[in-house]
Amino acid sequence: MLLALGLIVIALAFEYINGFHDTANSIATVVSTKVLTPRQAVMMAACFNLFGALVGVSVATTIGRGLVDTAFISQHTILCALLAAILWNLLTWWLGLPSSSSHALIGGLCGATLASAGGRWSVIHWAVTNPASGKLEGLWPKVVVPMFVSPFCGLLGAFLLMLLLYLTLSKVRPRVINVIFGKLQLTSAAWMGFSHGTNDAQKTMGIIALVLFTATKDGSFAQLPAWLGFLRTPQFEIVLWVKLSCALTMAAGTAAGGWRIIKTLGHKMVRLLPIHGFAAETTAAAIIQVASHYGIPLSTTHVISTSIMGVGATHRFSAVKWGIVGRMVWAWVLTLPVTMLVAYWLERALMLLK
Repeated sequence: MLLALGLIVIALAFEYINGFHDTANSIATVVSTKVLTPRQAVMMAACFNLFGALVGVSVATTIGRGLVDTAFISQHTILCALLAAILWNLLTWWLGLPSSSSHALIGGLCGATLASAGGRWSVIHWAVTNPASGKLEGLWPKVVVPMFVSPFCGLLGAFLLMLLLYLTLSKVRPRVINVIFGKLQLTSAAWMGFSHGTNDAQKTMGIIALVLFTATKDGSFAQLPAWLGFLRTPQFEIVLWVKLSCALTMAAGTAAGGWRIIKTLGHKMVRLLPIHGFAAETTAAAIIQVASHYGIPLSTTHVISTSIMGVGATHRFSAVKWGIVGRMVWAWVLTLPVTMLVAYWLERALMLLK
């Protein structure tokens, strides 16, 4: 029982780190364009993340039972997955790189489950057809393909939207454009925060639901006092208290340490004006909403980062500081294999100690 409760605490710690690592992405542009102060942006992100987190559970379900064989998941497996993701998130946060917490968590879960199954790769659901819906699910269609497609969509979508805005507003004075889009960016930033909640906040929900389900199944919660009965879940389910705790914890994390990532996205990569922020946020929010609808645990980091690159490239390609972009891409590429490897060896070490 203590391990299960500890895992819930660690999962919330991951969500807290995710807050200052990933949620900063959703407010980076609105802060860097000075439409909102960091404090105002954090409050707005917290509210709309909460609203978004309460809408749907498809992404949480994908994380909790759609990527690996749950028969080989124990509480120790979840512990190793979380530790690997947290270590990678802390390293990339310290370096100021907006890597993907989503992919860190997924890589950790796959690596730990692989070790738990004795190295049998078949425990990872690469591409399987859901008999109920007839849709293709698994690591390949839900994670790997979107990992490459979504950044491209962000880059191209923001580039085209920005071109359209330039053509439409070519005769409007810059000062008027700044005023108009300073107000419109409030809407796009709110939508970005809401979209982030529908996708990113659900990932830890899936992990906590998996902890509750596993602990109930193996009897860890058999001796729980009556007032803690809400922890028992005889089936995989995303209950309301899990949604609320994850959303609120993420908001607290954003308030605590999001500025490092905001600085990289909003200041170092390209100089942004309100019209740029509006185009980047609108593009990213639309892509994330589509992904959430289909239960795809998308990297919001990848999408907003490439959307910012797209709007910067419309001015001139040299406006984007490609050296910083290159460092970010390396972090993106390495996230899945590194966290998978770390979680694998953590799980193997725990198995040897048993």
